[in-house]
Amino acid sequence: MKLFSETDAVTRCIVHSLLLNIFAAVRNIVERITKWEAWPFKLLYAPIAPVWVWYMIRSGSVWFFTPSNPKITFGGMDGEPKKEMYDLLPKHLYPATFNVMPGEDFDHVLERLRQSGIRYPFVAKPEVGCQGILFRKIDTEEEFRNYHANLPVEYIVQELVSYPMEVSVFYIRHPKEQKGTVTGFLHKIPLQVTGNGKDTLEQLVLKHPKGQKRMGEMHSKHKERWNEILPAGEKYMLSYAANHNRGAHFVDLREHIDDKLVRIFDEISLGIDDFFYGRYDIMCSSVEDLKNGRHFSILEYNGCGAEPNHFYDTGYTLIGAYKEILKHWKALYRICAYNSRQGIKPWPFMKGKKFMDGIKAHFKVIREADAKIG
Repeated sequence: MKLFSETDAVTRCIVHSLLLNIFAAVRNIVERITKWEAWPFKLLYAPIAPVWVWYMIRSGSVWFFTPSNPKITFGGMDGEPKKEMYDLLPKHLYPATFNVMPGEDFDHVLERLRQSGIRYPFVAKPEVGCQGILFRKIDTEEEFRNYHANLPVEYIVQELVSYPMEVSVFYIRHPKEQKGTVTGFLHKIPLQVTGNGKDTLEQLVLKHPKGQKRMGEMHSKHKERWNEILPAGEKYMLSYAANHNRGAHFVDLREHIDDKLVRIFDEISLGIDDFFYGRYDIMCSSVEDLKNGRHFSILEYNGCGAEPNHFYDTGYTLIGAYKEILKHWKALYRICAYNSRQGIKPWPFMKGKKFMDGIKAHFKVIREADAKIG
């Protein structure tokens, strides 16, 4: 009888443990499904990829999107040079900027920095970048020297804009129209923590819902202050790249979209000429100032590769996000089809393939440099 009781207790223990493991696995699956905003890009877009393929078939071209913004390489899907975009803008609309080649004599670069009027701190980022890779705020000449020494690619030095708000504006205009639409308007808040006078920087990052998922990267970039207790109320920037995949938080400003806002971006986009689809990233003093065309600076604008990122952090369901993406893809296809009929044909297959192969190799290089610089 004793043996039976012991066996029965062990069995109950095993069953209990199995149930706990099953419940934990189910909870993990549910959390992964409901937290779709954290899914990898390819996983998120896989269910709707057939729609993109259908547009390829309808247009007869893998690179059907390249006529979308004819003056931007590849339509701005990927790998477009930043200076190509800045050259299409009036100089007063973007921060003071100059380009630096890898291996350029550093003393010469410092002289160019002096002549440009750009002061520390400033921003450095690759001429052809993605997802905030190698985006750095440079505070000192030592940091600048380290950045320059480890950059194997062309990069830009840019004045750090001090306006308090960074916003993202998604703009679409059919080539036949003089008036476009603003489909998304966001306030982008870079990844940051606020000190409480008790916790170290490491502890604050661990408590941050997005920071805790990037502990390795955060330690690498902030190891000098990692074990420091931050004073109460001190805001500490963990990243200056206000990208979703760099941990930024987005606040929806859709209620501020009106004719005044659209008019500003109609004027800018018509001035650029041939810019029909993409997203502007802007620093501004306030939403109202932006609407009145004052106290703002365009950090950059992205063409047809720009994600309509206003579905992140703003209450969209997964189905709602898919509807928003598909709405934008439809508008993109219509723009491309129209421009193609006007003689702006999609890139030939081999030209696009060679370009994409080169971009993949470039991104591998800058990712390695990003990890090296820390």
